[in-house]
Amino acid sequence: MGDRGTSNYSEATDFILAGFRVRPELHILLFLLFLLIYTMILLGNVGMMVIIMTDPRLNTPMYFFLGNLSFIDLFYSSVIAPKAMSNFWSESKSISFAGCISQFFLFALFIVTEGFLLAVMAYDRFIAICNPLLYSVQMSTHLCVQLVAGSYFFGCISSVLQTSMTFTLSFCASRTIDHFYCDDRPLQKISCSNLYIHKLISFFLCSIIILPTIIIIIVSYIYIVSTVLKIRSTEGRKKAFSTCTSHLGVVSVLYGAVFFMYLTPDTFPELSKVASLCYTLVTPMLNPLIYSLRNKDVKEALRKSLEKRYLNSIFTVM
Repeated sequence: MGDRGTSNYSEATDFILAGFRVRPELHILLFLLFLLIYTMILLGNVGMMVIIMTDPRLNTPMYFFLGNLSFIDLFYSSVIAPKAMSNFWSESKSISFAGCISQFFLFALFIVTEGFLLAVMAYDRFIAICNPLLYSVQMSTHLCVQLVAGSYFFGCISSVLQTSMTFTLSFCASRTIDHFYCDDRPLQKISCSNLYIHKLISFFLCSIIILPTIIIIIVSYIYIVSTVLKIRSTEGRKKAFSTCTSHLGVVSVLYGAVFFMYLTPDTFPELSKVASLCYTLVTPMLNPLIYSLRNKDVKEALRKSLEKRYLNSIFTVM
């Protein structure tokens, strides 16, 4: 291949993930932080899926969507965290070309799917609060499955386009990606291709993904707030709003982190990495906590599940 630092990466075999540029002694601390966050992601999201699947009272559209949200959070964080943690102990910090493509594709698939799913969940809350008598008819099982499948479909289409567009670039400037995972902006920096068309298509894709989902969420909540304000009793308003606060919290955390990352100038790569950490790992960790702490049904289901296991363990001992 000749000089690997200047070779065309259409023929590349690997990249190097630079990760966080900190002193070596801090790598152990960062590893433990990643390990703690990832452990909480596994426990929180797997626990949420188990509770939703085992408790009959949670067999509703809202919890069907929430279960899928936990599944997405679990898998897209798993695309990033294990490799990032292993690189804290690796001297080479390399990732194969195929591995980089896979990581890029899967992360793009799940993160875009989550954006569409959050819009679907906003629509679900709109129907539940604004048309409660027709809720069970309008949000049928068939429609719920179609909405989730549609979210995955658009996520897959977007991911295929982004991945094929990114990895047809020539990477001859360097093989070192200044990030802890394969992401679009760091890959652009090491490309020697003309990026005008690439950036134009990327902007177009982001626009048709982010704008419609945000519009659906905003419009849904405008109608929700308008309906809730017409409720005369304070208790009724509080109950209606309580079903939305968890979803709003999740939306705020995810989109806040995404906008922060993409609005961070390229001159501050470490700040961009911190923002990426927020939506790749911190958001999947917080989502089950937000829903379990703010949702009475989930807390009740969790309490009953723990009581049942406790009683079963007592009878087993006896």
